[in-house]
Amino acid sequence: QVRLVESGGGLVQAGGSLRLSCVASGRTFSINGMAWFRQAPGKERERVASINWSITRTSYADSVKGRFTISRDKAMNTVYLQMNSLKPEDTAVYYCAAKSSSLVLYDYWGQGTQVTVSS
Repeated sequence: QVRLVESGGGLVQAGGSLRLSCVASGRTFSINGMAWFRQAPGKERERVASINWSITRTSYADSVKGRFTISRDKAMNTVYLQMNSLKPEDTAVYYCAAKSSSLVLYDYWGQGTQVTVSS
């Protein structure tokens, strides 16, 4: 059982920056990796960025490479998503997720935090 609490969403103008945070609690020792997903209205969920929990191996969606950075504070069981040069198309509900094994899908999810980028 892992619980995730997200924060940092809000309204920002195009070109601005925003930093999302996700704090994990519970059986955090079982976490294999964490990720940020996003879902815009009428569109399917997509993975934005992911990070291995033991080592800082990261991956990004092509749409955010060079603009977004995922990082972690292992001691605080926290993962961050630094979003720079935001675009209106980045507008979505952003979800924090965690997985207990590299062989399974992400099995723990946060409530989501709204990110709105205005032009």
